[in-house]
Amino acid sequence: MATTEKYYKYITYYPSPLGRILLAADDIGLTGLWFTGQKHFPFQEADLPKEENPGVFVSAENWLDVYFSGKEPSFTPALHMTGSPFQIEVWKTLQQIPYGTTSTYGKISAILVEKKVLAGMSPRAVGGAAGKNKISLIIPCHRVIGANEKPTGYAGGIERKIKLLGMERNGKARI
Repeated sequence: MATTEKYYKYITYYPSPLGRILLAADDIGLTGLWFTGQKHFPFQEADLPKEENPGVFVSAENWLDVYFSGKEPSFTPALHMTGSPFQIEVWKTLQQIPYGTTSTYGKISAILVEKKVLAGMSPRAVGGAAGKNKISLIIPCHRVIGANEKPTGYAGGIERKIKLLGMERNGKARI
């Protein structure tokens, strides 16, 4: 189902080793990065605006080139996160997970409680917000794993999540 939420003005595609990626942006920054067809993919192909290529796409594509070469990008393209205040706090916390490492939904929940985002929250609430992350990879929701230390839930697909984590740990993965 197509979304009525308008948080994009421009789109372009990036051909990643794990499938085609749709990038969306507005005049402020990157608003979305999805593997086409993934869970929570907000568009039907017919609903997409005309493709254009503002400067933020050049930066985002450079970031993706470095990332998919198996290296940690040393820069972040301009981002424009759109979501609830809670979701944005979760996404900002996800950005603090170092490249090549993982965290758990419980640890993220504890960090947010410590930052006094909310008096108390469940790891499940963090998982729900992480699952709605519109700027995957750059906001690394794929680095969050279950309490059992196993990869769980990823809107881009669990197989992609496993490959992304392997690539980050070992350099350029055989994708």
